[in-house]
Amino acid sequence: MKPNRQSMKHRPSHSTEREFGGTLGATCIPIFLPLTVLYLICVSRSPEANVLQWPPRLPTTDRLWDPLAPVLLLGWFALHAFLYLLPLGKVSEGLALRDGTRLKYPINGFHALCISVALLMLLLWLGAPLGYLFELLLPLAVCAIGLSFLLSFYLYIRSFWAPHHALALGGNTGNPLYDFFMGRELNPRIGNFDLKYFCELRPGLIGWVVINLGMLMKEVELRDSPSLAMMLVNGFQLLYVADALWNEEAVLTTMDIVHDGFGFMLVFGDLAWVPFTYSLQASFLVVHPQSLSALKATAILALNGIGYYIFRRSNSQKNQFRRDPTHPSVSNLETIATATGKRLLVSGWWGLVRHPNYLGDLLMALAWSLPCGFSHLLPYFYVVYFTILLIHREARDERQCRTKYGLAWDTYCRRVPYRIFPYIY
Repeated sequence: MKPNRQSMKHRPSHSTEREFGGTLGATCIPIFLPLTVLYLICVSRSPEANVLQWPPRLPTTDRLWDPLAPVLLLGWFALHAFLYLLPLGKVSEGLALRDGTRLKYPINGFHALCISVALLMLLLWLGAPLGYLFELLLPLAVCAIGLSFLLSFYLYIRSFWAPHHALALGGNTGNPLYDFFMGRELNPRIGNFDLKYFCELRPGLIGWVVINLGMLMKEVELRDSPSLAMMLVNGFQLLYVADALWNEEAVLTTMDIVHDGFGFMLVFGDLAWVPFTYSLQASFLVVHPQSLSALKATAILALNGIGYYIFRRSNSQKNQFRRDPTHPSVSNLETIATATGKRLLVSGWWGLVRHPNYLGDLLMALAWSLPCGFSHLLPYFYVVYFTILLIHREARDERQCRTKYGLAWDTYCRRVPYRIFPYIY
């Protein structure tokens, strides 16, 4: 049944609720997070790798710039824009927008990953020095941060020509600083090219894999062969990225696509934060090699396998239930009816905790850090950050679901009392 367009006209067009600390947070975060990225890269390359060192070691200006960096970055974006436009894979529709329409999205991210890997293998065969990415990390990060600001300003300015129904509820407050940060327009497009969807899983996420490979090749240059720890980090994170792109269609129902506007928060996260902080373990191992016994490696492999199993099975169960609640794999699951017509799962993986996929995510995050040993805190930055991120995201989910489902959500919370960690939280 199609949405009632008349009722949609009377839905609120903006939100008065402020997130991320409101105007103060929207002012400070675009200053401090880019500095954090640069600081963490510097720490990972220093002999001490001490995140608590004060005063911190600051890079010289010549280490922040290399004319090759913007060429590589823009070339990488151009490549993936081209791959995005190729008629590969299927085309899927997103969820209904406030005006009742559904946007179409190309599901070809996994093809882009495979083509990227093939091109990298060709470059290696031709003798390209991919290990030089280690020296280019800071200049590349500086360029990615600069590109994030430029794209965010463009998105903010163009949003004033967007129709009112195309604006995000949370980023259309009238406060310029807050709206710049959160994003005014929900799905900014140039023709059929969806800027938010493109940035969500393409250049930054696949770029993370490329940086990891560059760190591995730098280790080969220094020590003639990659360490077991480096191979585990590369393998685990490649699996994670490949899984995200293989299941790319599922991103169309996530909070980033459905709810959040496309502003600095998502732009910077996609293009700078993900590739340059998620690769910290690999860059750390270049300067601080670690030896792993077969027993330790097996235990870390098992932890990552358990985390991935929970993450993938719970997400697959949720996605299957959303697509077809009558499918044999989910038809016998217990649910709670809501006033919206949707039903909430209270058995299977989603009867264990409210976010079993987050639990799997965190187990994998720990497995990515363990190959780096326990002598430094830096490799565990990702685990700490990701725990805070997922707890914050769970709280955002909680507020939205309580507003959307009302009493049914209260019933659901009584049935499934734990949020992420069974019997703990």
